[in-house]
Amino acid sequence: EAEQYADEDEKQRQRIAARNQLESYVFNIKQSTEEAGEKIPESDRDKILQKCDETIKWLDNNTTAEKEEFDYKLEDLTKICQPIMTRLHQQASGGGQQAGSNYGGPTVEEVD
Repeated sequence: EAEQYADEDEKQRQRIAARNQLESYVFNIKQSTEEAGEKIPESDRDKILQKCDETIKWLDNNTTAEKEEFDYKLEDLTKICQPIMTRLHQQASGGGQQAGSNYGGPTVEEVD
């Protein structure tokens, strides 16, 4: 009997952890998007905020969802937000690889 309760407790802990992870991610993404403002194109910003609002409503209406459902929602949200946020961070760091092309080191020329 104790093992049965231990298994149920573990499943409940995993379910709560998955919910908390999704909830934390959605609020962090929403806040980052709002703070970025004009740095994110309006269409991308609207897409992220709409998906975040949709996910928050889903969380409110599905308090007893299973771990797998929370995991699926997190994956779905990540697929939309991650590419946009990656572009934002690349722009903030100077364009990633483009910054390396402005190398200011010595120039070596071959002389015959």
